[in-house]
Amino acid sequence: MTKEVGSVTGRKGMTVAASPFNEVKLDLGVILTVGLVLLLVQGKALDSLLAQLLVLASYSLLGMLWIVLRTRHIMARLAREREQSSHGPQ
Repeated sequence: MTKEVGSVTGRKGMTVAASPFNEVKLDLGVILTVGLVLLLVQGKALDSLLAQLLVLASYSLLGMLWIVLRTRHIMARLAREREQSSHGPQ
């Protein structure tokens, strides 16, 4: 059984294609998981329906804002890199 140089697991297991948005995908997974836990816990922790709605809405809006900002940051970085490579040394 041969392993690739620098590889810990070889070719076994799940692999993800290289993408600049992999970090955003991971963030989204974490945000959704924490949101699901929050959804399950907030009913026991808060008595007021309005407070429950406020907590869930606030978390949702902050999560959405985080994903949008991270995505825009990566897209801007990619645009800069593409512009620099097209105007680079010729």
